Amino acid sequence: MLATTWHRASRMADETPPSRNRYVDLLRAVSIVAVVLGHWLIAAPVVRDGRILGVNLLAAAPWSQWLTWVFQVMPIFFLVGGFGNAGSWRAHRSRGGRYGGWLGARLQRLVLPAVPLVVVWSTFALVARSAGMDGSMLRLGSQVALIPLWFLAVYVLVVALTPVTLTLWERHGMASVAGLAAAALLVDVARFHTTELVGWLNFLFVWAALHQLGFAWRDGRIGSPRRSLMIAGAGLVVLAALIWVGPYPVSMVGVPGAEASNNSPPTLALVALGVTQMGMALAFEGRATRWLARSRPWAATIAVNGSIMTIYLWHLTAMVAVVGLGFAAGGIGLATAPATAAWWAGRPLWMAALTIATLPFLARFTRYERRPTGEPLRAAVSLTAAAAACVGFAAIAGGGIADADSWLRPAAVAPVLAAGVLLIRRPATPGGRPTS
Repeated sequence: MLATTWHRASRMADETPPSRNRYVDLLRAVSIVAVVLGHWLIAAPVVRDGRILGVNLLAAAPWSQWLTWVFQVMPIFFLVGGFGNAGSWRAHRSRGGRYGGWLGARLQRLVLPAVPLVVVWSTFALVARSAGMDGSMLRLGSQVALIPLWFLAVYVLVVALTPVTLTLWERHGMASVAGLAAAALLVDVARFHTTELVGWLNFLFVWAALHQLGFAWRDGRIGSPRRSLMIAGAGLVVLAALIWVGPYPVSMVGVPGAEASNNSPPTLALVALGVTQMGMALAFEGRATRWLARSRPWAATIAVNGSIMTIYLWHLTAMVAVVGLGFAAGGIGLATAPATAAWWAGRPLWMAALTIATLPFLARFTRYERRPTGEPLRAAVSLTAAAAACVGFAAIAGGGIADADSWLRPAAVAPVLAAGVLLIRRPATPGGRPTS
């Protein structure tokens, strides 16, 4: 499998046109790898009294919360998404394409790879429940494995709004970014003084603002490496002020037991972190681009991007499988107290085991990332699929795939499956009229 993947990536590297921005692909690959490693690092499952306890490193060792400033790189993914979505929509529009066809194609690359994950976990939950598996363990395992779906729920929404947000950018430039950031600040103020429910509006304002920065990058509005570093410094100053003066926590991801979270719902602190990361990343664009002109680094980047959704969606399922096997084998590898010296010494072996466990999932499910073909979809179909996917992904990420009795939650599973059905294209017919 690895040899075949490398051979395909090397061939694609040789065929890459000079006009392609390779740094975008590198940032996308690096951000997903960082997310995966971060998830694997903060997970500290331990067996006590015959049960698995899902300990979180950020809670067990509070000093580690500073590491989230490095590993919380979803802002970079939205930045890259804005860069790519702006170019894709403009090119599609210039060819006379319609919104439905464009959105449908984007959704197929995002939603369809997640459908097998939902199907596999639904099937496993039903079989495990029928076999008498403990309901609380099943619920915990599925909740951990399906956490990645929260990102898809938000990203699908942001992608669907690209024509609107890009128009705002083209008319108002950086003011459109500032407007979204100001809206995020107002939501934060309301959230900290009233109810956290208000904060859920920031799933749109915060991530759309970071997506908007991708438009700025594409249109050359960020500037030189020196200006990028100045932007990074400004973002860092704002982030520090929000934490030391404001009510924002240090951790850029949720910490069990904490009074507030910067990512669920997201806060203005994530915008400041994203600005910092963007400035740092773009300051090295020139050097990285020259490095990517070499065959091997670029082929490696292509190889990761070719399976990027599969890596992201299945890496926690691989972790749950490893933990489950260790528990079944008498708690092998799960007896060390988290955050101790012995626990840290075992992290390289832990990472290696999880990497190996992920490979079979890549071999089986990467094919669902292949570029689809067929007739373009109508706008109504694409929007219905997007809405169904958002609802389903959000419901699963928020409450798991099973209810209190470990049975399936049809209200969460059904929308995802329905979105998958809607997005399966009919074969193109010669001479057929576009249906977008």
